[in-house]
Amino acid sequence: MTQFSDGKPAAIPSLTDNASPLYEKVKDYVLSHIGSGEWDKNRKLPSEHDLVATLGVSRMTIHRALRELTSEGYLLRIQGVGTFVAPPKPQSTLIEVANIANEISGRGGKHRAEVVRLDAIGPETELLAAFEVGRPIRIAHSIVVHFDNGIPVQVEERFVNSELVPDYGQQDFAVMTTYDYLQRSTPMTEVEHVISAIGADAETARLLNLEEGAPCLLLHRRTWSGTTVATVNRLTYAGHRYSLGSRYMPTSLK
Repeated sequence: MTQFSDGKPAAIPSLTDNASPLYEKVKDYVLSHIGSGEWDKNRKLPSEHDLVATLGVSRMTIHRALRELTSEGYLLRIQGVGTFVAPPKPQSTLIEVANIANEISGRGGKHRAEVVRLDAIGPETELLAAFEVGRPIRIAHSIVVHFDNGIPVQVEERFVNSELVPDYGQQDFAVMTTYDYLQRSTPMTEVEHVISAIGADAETARLLNLEEGAPCLLLHRRTWSGTTVATVNRLTYAGHRYSLGSRYMPTSLK
């Protein structure tokens, strides 16, 4: 069996074919599995412990290789969950996932958030189906109203998988947006969007300062971390105060 330069046996001889540093050889090993399709998008990688045993290098070497591949966009590391093959970045998206606070400030407005609810709820059948789990899980729940220069423009309702984000209910989302916290806690690997036109119910009308039945846009969003549904969201916009859209070039014209 061939060996790395630190004298430990290497399970994959091709990793020792050049004089590059050990961590670079580990990176090549990982990238070769991704490039061959053996490890496809959202695939969870072996643990650092398993890679140490397989490749015969130190854990520090494995950690550096995975850290660099993460910063280069090849991997996604989710604390407490594992390391996954990052999905390829789409060339264009109809609606990008963005922080509404940044959107508002980017237009010169002043953002403010008001937390209406922050609690935990029981696992209802329909909600469990949206999370794609066959067992009860603890679900954190929040309702936040976002204001643009004092005018309410969005009601954000989130349902969060507490197994992935156990401390969600202990945050102050009037100071930090749910978007920022979730991006740090459980970065997205996949997003699903469905848009509907609805009339405001009594509670939505009250929160957005509308007449009941006023036209609104409802954006249903689900996000995944790895292969697990992390959040199920309902983002309701006052129809006459907000618009959703994007500009991109069709693939056939690029």
